[in-house]
Amino acid sequence: MASLNKSELQRYSRHLLLPEVGIEGQERLKKARILVIGAGGLGSPTILYLAAAGVGTIGIVDFDQVDLSNLQRQIIYTNDDVSSSKVERAAARATSLNPEIQLQRHDVRLSSENALEIFSGYDIIVDGTDNFSTRYLVNDACVFSKKPNVYGAIYRFEGQASVFAHKDGPCYRCLFPDPPPPDAVPNCAEGGVLGVMAGIIGCIQATEALKIILGIGNSLSGKLLIYDSLAMNFDSVAIPKNPNCPICGTNPSIQKLEDITVTCESQQAPTTVSISATELERELKSGHKLLLLDVRTPQEVAISRIADSTHIELAELPNRLSELNSDADIVAYCKSGVRSNKAVQLLLEHGFKKARNLEGGITSWAKEIDPSLNVY
Repeated sequence: MASLNKSELQRYSRHLLLPEVGIEGQERLKKARILVIGAGGLGSPTILYLAAAGVGTIGIVDFDQVDLSNLQRQIIYTNDDVSSSKVERAAARATSLNPEIQLQRHDVRLSSENALEIFSGYDIIVDGTDNFSTRYLVNDACVFSKKPNVYGAIYRFEGQASVFAHKDGPCYRCLFPDPPPPDAVPNCAEGGVLGVMAGIIGCIQATEALKIILGIGNSLSGKLLIYDSLAMNFDSVAIPKNPNCPICGTNPSIQKLEDITVTCESQQAPTTVSISATELERELKSGHKLLLLDVRTPQEVAISRIADSTHIELAELPNRLSELNSDADIVAYCKSGVRSNKAVQLLLEHGFKKARNLEGGITSWAKEIDPSLNVY
Protein backbone atom coordinates (compact mmCIF):
# COMPACT_ATOMS: atom_id res chain seq x y z
CA MET A 1 0.00 0.00 0.00
CA ALA A 2 1.46 3.33 -1.03
CA SER A 3 2.20 5.81 1.72
CA LEU A 4 1.18 8.64 -0.60
CA ASN A 5 -2.23 10.17 0.06
CA LYS A 6 -4.72 11.11 -2.65
CA SER A 7 -3.52 14.70 -2.81
CA GLU A 8 0.11 13.60 -3.15
CA LEU A 9 -0.74 11.12 -5.90
CA GLN A 10 -2.23 13.99 -7.86
CA ARG A 11 0.49 16.52 -6.96
CA TYR A 12 3.34 14.24 -8.02
CA SER A 13 1.58 12.58 -10.96
CA ARG A 14 4.23 13.71 -13.46
CA HIS A 15 6.88 12.04 -11.31
CA LEU A 16 4.82 8.88 -10.98
CA LEU A 17 4.68 8.53 -14.76
CA LEU A 18 8.47 8.29 -14.93
CA PRO A 19 9.63 4.66 -14.73
CA GLU A 20 12.77 5.86 -12.95
CA VAL A 21 10.67 7.41 -10.18
CA GLY A 22 7.19 5.92 -9.91
CA ILE A 23 5.42 5.48 -6.59
CA GLU A 24 8.43 3.80 -4.99
CA GLY A 25 10.72 6.65 -5.91
CA GLN A 26 8.23 9.25 -4.74
CA GLU A 27 7.99 7.47 -1.42
CA ARG A 28 11.77 7.68 -1.14
CA LEU A 29 11.55 11.41 -1.71
CA LYS A 30 8.87 11.68 0.96
CA LYS A 31 11.08 9.87 3.48
CA ALA A 32 14.20 11.87 2.57
CA ARG A 33 15.71 14.57 4.75
CA ILE A 34 17.83 17.22 3.02
CA LEU A 35 19.65 20.14 4.66
CA VAL A 36 20.29 23.31 2.64
CA ILE A 37 23.09 25.53 3.97
CA GLY A 38 22.35 29.10 2.98
CA ALA A 39 18.97 30.44 1.89
CA GLY A 40 20.47 32.83 -0.64
CA GLY A 41 20.98 32.74 -4.40
CA LEU A 42 21.77 29.03 -4.65
CA GLY A 43 19.50 28.03 -1.79
CA SER A 44 16.45 29.75 -3.27
CA PRO A 45 15.90 27.52 -6.34
CA THR A 46 17.22 24.48 -4.49
CA ILE A 47 14.69 24.83 -1.67
CA LEU A 48 11.82 25.55 -4.04
CA TYR A 49 12.48 22.59 -6.32
CA LEU A 50 13.14 20.17 -3.48
CA ALA A 51 9.88 21.30 -1.92
CA ALA A 52 7.99 20.97 -5.20
CA ALA A 53 9.51 17.51 -5.74
CA GLY A 54 8.10 16.29 -2.42
CA VAL A 55 11.23 15.89 -0.31
CA GLY A 56 9.62 15.08 3.03
CA THR A 57 11.85 17.13 5.31
CA ILE A 58 13.92 20.13 4.25
CA GLY A 59 16.18 21.88 6.73
CA ILE A 60 17.39 25.43 6.14
CA VAL A 61 20.43 26.98 7.83
CA ASP A 62 20.82 30.75 7.64
CA PHE A 63 21.13 33.55 10.17
CA ASP A 64 20.75 36.51 7.80
CA GLN A 65 17.90 38.87 6.95
CA VAL A 66 16.54 39.64 3.49
CA ASP A 67 18.13 42.71 1.90
CA LEU A 68 16.81 44.57 -1.12
CA SER A 69 20.01 43.74 -3.05
CA ASN A 70 19.24 40.01 -2.57
CA LEU A 71 16.13 40.09 -4.73
CA GLN A 72 18.09 40.21 -8.00
CA ARG A 73 18.94 36.51 -7.58
CA GLN A 74 17.28 35.17 -4.40
CA ILE A 75 13.93 34.39 -5.98
CA ILE A 76 12.40 32.71 -2.96
CA TYR A 77 11.76 36.18 -1.48
CA THR A 78 9.54 39.11 -2.42
CA ASN A 79 9.79 42.83 -1.81
CA ASP A 80 7.61 42.43 1.28
CA ASP A 81 10.23 40.11 2.85
CA VAL A 82 12.97 42.75 3.08
CA SER A 83 14.39 42.95 6.65
CA SER A 84 12.72 39.65 7.61
CA SER A 85 14.50 36.45 8.64
CA LYS A 86 15.60 34.46 5.60
CA VAL A 87 14.96 31.15 7.30
CA GLU A 88 11.43 32.13 8.29
CA ARG A 89 10.47 33.57 4.91
CA ALA A 90 12.10 30.77 2.89
CA ALA A 91 10.35 28.13 5.00
CA ALA A 92 7.01 29.92 4.64
CA ARG A 93 7.41 30.15 0.85
CA ALA A 94 8.32 26.46 0.55
CA THR A 95 5.39 25.47 2.75
CA SER A 96 2.99 27.56 0.67
CA LEU A 97 4.30 25.77 -2.43
CA ASN A 98 3.87 22.33 -0.88
CA PRO A 99 2.04 21.95 2.44
CA GLU A 100 2.66 18.18 2.38
CA ILE A 101 6.30 18.58 3.50
CA GLN A 102 8.05 19.58 6.72
CA LEU A 103 10.43 22.54 7.01
CA GLN A 104 13.06 22.62 9.75
CA ARG A 105 14.41 26.08 10.57
CA HIS A 106 17.97 26.55 11.80
CA ASP A 107 18.30 30.30 12.31
CA VAL A 108 21.96 30.08 13.38
CA ARG A 109 25.43 30.64 12.03
CA LEU A 110 26.92 27.27 11.12
CA SER A 111 30.04 26.57 13.18
CA SER A 112 32.30 23.76 14.29
CA GLU A 113 30.27 23.63 17.51
CA ASN A 114 26.88 22.95 15.92
CA ALA A 115 27.54 21.52 12.44
CA LEU A 116 27.79 17.84 13.35
CA GLU A 117 24.70 17.98 15.54
CA ILE A 118 22.65 19.71 12.85
CA PHE A 119 23.92 17.40 10.08
CA SER A 120 23.01 14.30 12.09
CA GLY A 121 19.32 14.77 11.33
CA TYR A 122 19.69 14.72 7.54
CA ASP A 123 20.63 12.38 4.68
CA ILE A 124 22.14 14.88 2.22
CA ILE A 125 23.75 18.30 2.68
CA VAL A 126 23.40 20.97 -0.03
CA ASP A 127 26.06 23.68 0.19
CA GLY A 128 24.59 26.97 -1.00
CA THR A 129 27.08 29.20 0.80
CA ASP A 130 29.10 32.01 -0.75
CA ASN A 131 32.33 31.97 1.27
CA PHE A 132 35.33 29.71 1.67
CA SER A 133 35.10 29.52 5.45
CA THR A 134 31.74 27.79 5.41
CA ARG A 135 32.55 25.66 2.36
CA TYR A 136 35.47 24.05 4.18
CA LEU A 137 33.38 23.66 7.32
CA VAL A 138 30.54 21.99 5.37
CA ASN A 139 32.98 19.70 3.58
CA ASP A 140 34.74 18.61 6.74
CA ALA A 141 31.46 18.04 8.60
CA CYS A 142 30.17 15.98 5.66
CA VAL A 143 33.30 13.81 5.67
CA PHE A 144 33.04 13.21 9.41
CA SER A 145 29.28 12.59 9.15
CA LYS A 146 29.57 10.48 5.99
CA LYS A 147 26.94 12.63 4.28
CA PRO A 148 26.99 13.60 0.56
CA ASN A 149 27.93 17.25 0.00
CA VAL A 150 26.12 18.73 -3.02
CA TYR A 151 28.30 21.71 -3.86
CA GLY A 152 27.66 24.81 -5.96
CA ALA A 153 29.35 28.19 -6.45
CA ILE A 154 28.79 31.22 -8.67
CA TYR A 155 30.80 34.32 -9.51
CA ARG A 156 30.07 36.97 -12.14
CA PHE A 157 29.06 34.97 -15.25
CA GLU A 158 30.38 31.57 -14.21
CA GLY A 159 29.27 28.73 -12.00
CA GLN A 160 30.37 25.29 -10.90
CA ALA A 161 28.85 22.27 -9.21
CA SER A 162 29.91 18.88 -7.89
CA VAL A 163 29.09 16.21 -5.34
CA PHE A 164 31.71 15.64 -2.67
CA ALA A 165 32.15 13.01 0.05
CA HIS A 166 29.68 10.68 -1.65
CA LYS A 167 30.41 6.99 -1.10
CA ASP A 168 34.13 6.61 -1.89
CA GLY A 169 34.35 9.75 -4.01
CA PRO A 170 36.63 12.76 -3.46
CA CYS A 171 35.85 15.59 -1.06
CA TYR A 172 36.24 19.34 -1.54
CA ARG A 173 39.73 19.21 -0.03
CA CYS A 174 40.80 16.66 -2.66
CA LEU A 175 40.30 19.52 -5.13
CA PHE A 176 41.40 22.38 -2.86
CA PRO A 177 43.39 20.95 0.09
CA ASP A 178 43.75 24.30 1.84
CA PRO A 179 41.90 27.63 1.77
CA PRO A 180 43.31 30.20 -0.64
CA PRO A 181 45.39 33.10 0.69
CA PRO A 182 43.28 36.14 1.61
CA ASP A 183 44.49 38.23 -1.34
CA ALA A 184 43.27 35.55 -3.77
CA VAL A 185 39.71 35.63 -2.46
CA PRO A 186 37.35 37.68 -4.67
CA ASN A 187 35.48 40.27 -2.68
CA CYS A 188 32.07 38.68 -2.05
CA ALA A 189 30.01 41.88 -2.16
CA GLU A 190 31.93 43.77 -4.83
CA GLY A 191 32.60 41.20 -7.57
CA GLY A 192 29.02 41.02 -8.80
CA VAL A 193 27.06 38.12 -10.27
CA LEU A 194 24.50 37.70 -13.04
CA GLY A 195 21.33 36.84 -11.13
CA VAL A 196 20.26 33.88 -13.26
CA MET A 197 23.54 32.10 -12.49
CA ALA A 198 22.06 31.27 -9.07
CA GLY A 199 19.03 29.68 -10.70
CA ILE A 200 21.05 27.54 -13.09
CA ILE A 201 23.55 26.21 -10.54
CA GLY A 202 20.94 25.91 -7.79
CA CYS A 203 18.73 23.79 -10.05
CA ILE A 204 21.71 21.55 -10.83
CA GLN A 205 22.27 21.09 -7.10
CA ALA A 206 18.61 20.19 -6.59
CA THR A 207 18.85 17.72 -9.48
CA GLU A 208 21.90 16.03 -7.97
CA ALA A 209 20.24 15.73 -4.56
CA LEU A 210 17.11 14.17 -6.08
CA LYS A 211 19.18 11.71 -8.14
CA ILE A 212 21.04 10.57 -5.04
CA ILE A 213 17.77 9.95 -3.18
CA LEU A 214 16.25 8.09 -6.12
CA GLY A 215 19.43 6.16 -6.89
CA ILE A 216 19.28 7.00 -10.59
CA GLY A 217 21.72 8.33 -13.18
CA ASN A 218 25.34 9.32 -12.69
CA SER A 219 26.11 11.91 -10.04
CA LEU A 220 28.73 14.64 -10.27
CA SER A 221 30.87 12.79 -7.74
CA GLY A 222 34.42 12.79 -9.09
CA LYS A 223 33.67 15.60 -11.54
CA LEU A 224 33.55 19.40 -11.40
CA LEU A 225 30.90 20.82 -13.73
CA ILE A 226 31.86 24.28 -14.99
CA TYR A 227 29.37 26.63 -16.65
CA ASP A 228 30.34 29.74 -18.64
CA SER A 229 27.18 31.72 -19.37
CA LEU A 230 28.84 34.19 -21.75
CA ALA A 231 30.12 31.37 -23.98
CA MET A 232 27.00 29.29 -23.16
CA ASN A 233 29.24 26.34 -22.52
CA PHE A 234 29.22 23.48 -20.03
CA ASP A 235 32.43 21.61 -19.38
CA SER A 236 33.62 19.17 -16.74
CA VAL A 237 36.94 18.11 -15.31
CA ALA A 238 37.73 14.94 -13.40
CA ILE A 239 38.44 15.18 -9.68
CA PRO A 240 40.44 12.15 -8.53
CA LYS A 241 40.32 11.13 -4.90
CA ASN A 242 43.54 12.40 -3.35
CA PRO A 243 45.25 9.74 -1.19
CA ASN A 244 47.09 12.60 0.55
CA CYS A 245 43.92 14.59 1.26
CA PRO A 246 44.23 16.12 4.75
CA ILE A 247 40.78 14.86 5.78
CA CYS A 248 39.69 11.90 3.62
CA GLY A 249 43.11 10.55 2.59
CA THR A 250 44.86 7.45 3.89
CA ASN A 251 46.58 9.35 6.71
CA PRO A 252 44.37 12.35 7.47
CA SER A 253 45.92 15.20 9.44
CA ILE A 254 42.55 16.77 10.27
CA GLN A 255 41.05 14.84 13.17
CA LYS A 256 38.36 17.21 14.40
CA LEU A 257 36.06 19.90 13.10
CA GLU A 258 37.46 23.43 13.29
CA ASP A 259 36.34 26.83 12.07
CA ILE A 260 38.41 28.39 9.30
CA THR A 261 38.42 32.14 8.75
CA VAL A 262 38.76 33.17 5.12
CA THR A 263 36.70 36.31 4.54
CA CYS A 264 36.66 39.31 2.28
CA GLU A 265 37.51 41.45 5.29
CA SER A 266 40.67 39.43 5.91
CA GLN A 267 42.11 41.00 2.76
CA GLN A 268 42.52 44.30 4.56
CA ALA A 269 46.11 44.99 5.58
CA PRO A 270 46.59 46.32 9.12
CA THR A 271 49.24 48.89 8.28
CA THR A 272 47.24 51.81 6.89
CA VAL A 273 45.71 54.77 8.68
CA SER A 274 41.93 55.03 8.57
CA ILE A 275 39.40 57.80 9.00
CA SER A 276 35.74 57.36 9.87
CA ALA A 277 32.90 58.89 7.86
CA THR A 278 32.11 61.25 10.74
CA GLU A 279 35.72 62.41 11.01
CA LEU A 280 35.95 62.92 7.27
CA GLU A 281 32.81 65.06 7.25
CA ARG A 282 34.21 67.14 10.10
CA GLU A 283 37.46 67.78 8.23
CA LEU A 284 35.65 68.68 5.01
CA LYS A 285 33.35 71.12 6.84
CA SER A 286 36.31 72.75 8.56
CA GLY A 287 37.75 73.65 5.17
CA HIS A 288 40.65 71.22 5.42
CA LYS A 289 41.89 70.57 1.89
CA LEU A 290 41.56 66.89 1.02
CA LEU A 291 41.82 64.83 -2.13
CA LEU A 292 39.05 62.21 -2.17
CA LEU A 293 40.22 59.26 -4.24
CA ASP A 294 37.54 56.85 -5.47
CA VAL A 295 39.16 53.51 -6.46
CA ARG A 296 36.00 51.65 -7.42
CA THR A 297 35.02 50.45 -10.89
CA PRO A 298 33.26 52.80 -13.34
CA GLN A 299 30.10 50.71 -12.91
CA GLU A 300 30.08 51.41 -9.19
CA VAL A 301 30.79 55.11 -9.66
CA ALA A 302 27.74 55.30 -11.93
CA ILE A 303 25.56 54.11 -9.03
CA SER A 304 26.76 56.67 -6.48
CA ARG A 305 29.79 58.77 -5.57
CA ILE A 306 30.94 61.28 -2.98
CA ALA A 307 30.98 64.77 -4.44
CA ASP A 308 34.27 66.24 -5.72
CA SER A 309 36.04 62.88 -5.81
CA THR A 310 38.85 61.92 -8.17
CA HIS A 311 38.22 58.55 -9.77
CA ILE A 312 41.08 56.17 -10.52
CA GLU A 313 40.20 52.48 -10.41
CA LEU A 314 42.46 50.40 -8.15
CA ALA A 315 43.64 48.24 -11.07
CA GLU A 316 44.81 51.38 -12.90
CA LEU A 317 46.31 53.17 -9.91
CA PRO A 318 49.90 51.81 -10.19
CA ASN A 319 50.18 53.29 -13.69
CA ARG A 320 48.50 56.61 -12.86
CA LEU A 321 50.26 57.68 -9.68
CA SER A 322 51.80 60.62 -11.55
CA GLU A 323 48.32 62.15 -11.85
CA LEU A 324 48.20 62.64 -8.08
CA ASN A 325 50.03 65.19 -5.94
CA SER A 326 52.34 63.25 -3.63
CA ASP A 327 52.08 66.05 -1.04
CA ALA A 328 48.27 66.03 -0.96
CA ASP A 329 46.26 64.78 1.99
CA ILE A 330 44.50 61.85 0.32
CA VAL A 331 41.50 59.91 1.60
CA ALA A 332 40.79 56.85 -0.53
CA TYR A 333 37.48 55.03 -0.58
CA CYS A 334 35.73 52.09 -2.25
CA LYS A 335 32.53 50.27 -1.34
CA SER A 336 33.54 48.80 2.01
CA GLY A 337 37.15 49.85 2.64
CA VAL A 338 39.00 46.77 1.38
CA ARG A 339 40.22 47.97 -2.02
CA SER A 340 40.86 51.50 -0.78
CA ASN A 341 43.01 50.07 1.99
CA LYS A 342 45.19 48.48 -0.69
CA ALA A 343 45.26 51.80 -2.54
CA VAL A 344 46.48 53.63 0.57
CA GLN A 345 49.17 51.02 1.08
CA LEU A 346 50.31 51.50 -2.52
CA LEU A 347 50.39 55.28 -2.16
CA LEU A 348 52.46 55.17 1.01
CA GLU A 349 54.89 52.69 -0.54
CA HIS A 350 55.46 55.14 -3.40
CA GLY A 351 56.34 58.10 -1.23
CA PHE A 352 53.00 59.85 -0.81
CA LYS A 353 53.15 61.93 2.35
CA LYS A 354 49.66 61.35 3.72
CA ALA A 355 47.06 58.81 2.67
CA ARG A 356 44.17 57.47 4.70
CA ASN A 357 41.43 54.93 4.17
CA LEU A 358 37.74 55.70 4.64
CA GLU A 359 36.49 53.09 7.10
CA GLY A 360 33.53 51.19 5.70
CA GLY A 361 33.86 52.98 2.36
CA ILE A 362 31.02 54.76 0.63
CA THR A 363 28.59 52.40 2.37
CA SER A 364 29.45 53.99 5.73
CA TRP A 365 29.31 57.46 4.20
CA ALA A 366 25.80 56.79 2.87
CA LYS A 367 24.60 55.38 6.20
CA GLU A 368 26.16 57.96 8.50
CA ILE A 369 26.43 61.16 6.45
CA ASP A 370 24.48 61.20 3.21
CA PRO A 371 21.47 58.82 3.12
CA SER A 372 20.49 60.23 -0.28
CA LEU A 373 23.30 58.20 -1.87
CA ASN A 374 22.36 54.95 -3.54
CA VAL A 375 23.67 51.83 -1.77
CA TYR A 376 24.39 48.56 -3.53
